[in-house]
Amino acid sequence: MSDKAFLDTNLFVYMQSSSNAAKREASYQALENYSCVVSTQILNEFSNVALKKLCMTPGQVKQILYAINSTCETAVITFDTIGHALNLKERYGFSYYDSLIIASALENNCSFLFSEDLNDGQVIDNSLEIVNIFKRTDF
Repeated sequence: MSDKAFLDTNLFVYMQSSSNAAKREASYQALENYSCVVSTQILNEFSNVALKKLCMTPGQVKQILYAINSTCETAVITFDTIGHALNLKERYGFSYYDSLIIASALENNCSFLFSEDLNDGQVIDNSLEIVNIFKRTDF
């Protein structure tokens, strides 16, 4: 488990889903096979989706957040992270919030960013590979 992987919000949503077993299993495999990192942004995005779309109670969401925190390293979004994200947005053309995720992954020395929302296989700053684990079998 030497490679660090940054996990996007959708993986945690799929972990709670009963409708897509393949994506749920792939998400859990990512947690087992990599040293995982999330950011405070990811925790907030998951909380919002869990409360609004998954109809969870605040207590249920807190339990899941504690589980994520015990399994993953949590990166705090700082003023420097925001500046880094704005530079990435300007250079690569990502949305601001995607740039913030990428900046957090880079700042935490992740080799991979697991997300289905970005370009699978794209490498950012020669160090971070975006991977859609739901499309690829090599992860």
